Amino acid sequence: MANQTSRKKESTVKYVLRLTFTLLLITSVVAAALAAVNAVTEPIIKQLNEQKTQQAIETVLPGGYSETIENFDDQNGLVTKVYKGANGYAMEVRPAGFDGEIVMMVGVDFEGKVLGISVVSHTETAGLGAVAAAKTEAGNAFRGQFTGKSGEILVNKDGGDIDAITGATITSRAVCVGVSAAVACAVSLG
Repeated sequence: MANQTSRKKESTVKYVLRLTFTLLLITSVVAAALAAVNAVTEPIIKQLNEQKTQQAIETVLPGGYSETIENFDDQNGLVTKVYKGANGYAMEVRPAGFDGEIVMMVGVDFEGKVLGISVVSHTETAGLGAVAAAKTEAGNAFRGQFTGKSGEILVNKDGGDIDAITGATITSRAVCVGVSAAVACAVSLG
């Protein structure tokens, strides 16, 4: 009887080791495959992101930019990059939206007035918050409200004059916060 128990223990140990080795082998192969895919796609993704950023800059800052400003004062911590052109600044801002970070480019002239905004990326709800970035009549109308604004920019519900996207007040507020941060940063640059 003792001999049967020790044989059963031995076979259980071998079984567990075989499963462990198999699992280790499978995860190693999958990890290597993911690393290979990442090595191939990373430069492509980086290039596409740079193109989207360049297009956003050209959308909000007529004439493009001539230099990148490294040292800037951002009280809100939302401005991540500043590009200076002949007509003003293009500022990358990252406010928190309803479903994550909204990456936007905001054009501000040297007098502190908004030239335009472009949403580079977001994870907002389709049909609601995503309207802020949509190239539709509603999206264009929402973004167009910001042109010419200065100072602190707020939605109607908060005492401002920006009409919020229907059903997406949090996203609308986030865009206002981002644009206000860009304006404040531009004013501090002079």
